[in-house]
Amino acid sequence: MTVAVLGATGVIGTSLVPVLAEHHDVVAVSRHARDSTGGRVRTLGADVTDGPAIGRALEGVEIVYYLVHSLGAANFAEHDRRAAATVAEEAERAGVTQIVFLGALGDESADLSQHLRSRIETADVLASGSVPVTTLRAAVVVGRGSAAFETVVALVDRLPMMVAPRWVSTPTQPVALHDVVRYLAGVGGLREAIGATLDVGGPEVITYRQMIERIARIRGRRPLIVEVPVLSPRLSSYWLHLVTPVKAAVARPLIEGLRTPTVARDERIRSLLPFRLIPFDDAAREALASNGPQ
Repeated sequence: MTVAVLGATGVIGTSLVPVLAEHHDVVAVSRHARDSTGGRVRTLGADVTDGPAIGRALEGVEIVYYLVHSLGAANFAEHDRRAAATVAEEAERAGVTQIVFLGALGDESADLSQHLRSRIETADVLASGSVPVTTLRAAVVVGRGSAAFETVVALVDRLPMMVAPRWVSTPTQPVALHDVVRYLAGVGGLREAIGATLDVGGPEVITYRQMIERIARIRGRRPLIVEVPVLSPRLSSYWLHLVTPVKAAVARPLIEGLRTPTVARDERIRSLLPFRLIPFDDAAREALASNGPQ
């Protein structure tokens, strides 16, 4: 079977492509890739808003993995809608049988952040065509390169004392990068998952404060955390920009989303693809080891 991964050079795509290539021919698509072929992987450079280029990339493809987002761009929500519409149309034209989309956990409340709302809109636009979409909704992905995880690590490493807003007490269900990849690979072609929206979470529900404290223990640090109610998402993003590698344009929509609990409410995927989930501390240690010593 031939599958395509759109966003192949991102954090998830980089880990997913070799796993898929163990069993399938893979077309790895990203904006700046150089066209090449190696083993069962063929790389292509294409922008997801370029219909003809995406159409060529999807020729002969049965399953499309959609791992694209435009976070950091001024108009990221509009760009993501346009990209999803292009892929839905070209996938239908190419005869694709399934689109697998990695979205985000979060309810559909009126005060949902633009970032989380954009993830919901992207799923809806992908599903507007005739190709069935499997949506996996995840919270913080614990792995090297994950913006949310790298932000927490940078806070731990650079600040002995943190004046933190109330979002540090929001519950979330972080999931190991390895487990996300395993779920993504597993739902491809799985009859019971086609057309379904499935929540993906790790084995523990913790707060962002607990995440900071547990990474600090792994690092051998004991930061003092003081919670305050007055730090707005905008100020939080500028503060994070000063002390972490994440740019303010990326940090702000991420921070706005942290006020919403991101906890799996539907555990059907645990029955469809049963395996032992990696605990947070183990996933964090592996990610930190891959980042090298500090």
